[in-house]
Amino acid sequence: MLEEQTNGAVFVQTTLKVLGGKWKLLILWHLKDEAKRYSELKRLIPEITEKMLIQQLRELENDGVVDRRVHSGVPPKVEYSFTEYGKSLIPVLKPLCDWGQEHLKRIQSESQS
Repeated sequence: MLEEQTNGAVFVQTTLKVLGGKWKLLILWHLKDEAKRYSELKRLIPEITEKMLIQQLRELENDGVVDRRVHSGVPPKVEYSFTEYGKSLIPVLKPLCDWGQEHLKRIQSESQS
């Protein structure tokens, strides 16, 4: 049992290294249906600083979860999307969203009591 818990902790830590932080899951949520340009992501997440958005996108790219594609033109267009490997995370996002919705309902009902 202890070995199973230890292994589980290692797996959770590994996941958090890729998805941890305040913004990564939100970025991935916005990319789940289609590729987005940097400016679209910035508009969808107005609270994030430009520096942090760039850093989080680079980390997701380095971890093989997000692809950065530059389209030539004037001005050049940069789009972010899931890699094939990264798409394996999409089914995880919906249950997290559902849990957040239920948690928010719980908090709201407790504050009304």
